[in-house]
Amino acid sequence: MCGNNMSAPLPTIVPAAQKVSAVVIFLHGLGDTGHGWAEAFAGIKSSHIKYICPHAPVMPVTLNMKTTMPSWFDIIGLSPDSQENENVIKEAAENIKVLIDQEVKNGILSNRIIFRGFSQGGGPINGVNKDISILQCHGDCDPLVPLMFGSLTVEKLKTLVNPVNVTFKTYEGMMHSSCKQEMMDVKQFIDKLLPPVD
Repeated sequence: MCGNNMSAPLPTIVPAAQKVSAVVIFLHGLGDTGHGWAEAFAGIKSSHIKYICPHAPVMPVTLNMKTTMPSWFDIIGLSPDSQENENVIKEAAENIKVLIDQEVKNGILSNRIIFRGFSQGGGPINGVNKDISILQCHGDCDPLVPLMFGSLTVEKLKTLVNPVNVTFKTYEGMMHSSCKQEMMDVKQFIDKLLPPVD
């Protein structure tokens, strides 16, 4: 995966213990890598699912005084009216589509692939299937992305897809991170959508 001609290392993969019949692609947040999330998924994995945790390319990020770090796209600011470079976000989405297309070529049905992300990693989505199921999780003490932004996002998502397919869960005391209960909710969501097949 690359963006703006900047290359990123190969994704970290948690292989399926049995024959792969489903795939979860998970994008980390700003400044992170896929390694820690691969470890998190290894702790909740289902035996028929392969988990792919790509690493973002390294680039300067305007929000962080142009500091160079792993980032799916440049972030100008965090307020709802902050400027965004839609072309760069679309390019990141196209790079994710390459991963999805590769898994389809490997024999995985497209409806057996889930895309998920943390923080900035939840951003590069290009096109939304009206019947898609969405689980959005948010900590009620997140100082970086306030809960209000999560609420606004879920309301926007409900206008793009069937609202009954959108689930919004909040976690008491959770900051800009993850927690055990959230990961168990994620596992339940994934297992419901991607049950084993014969």
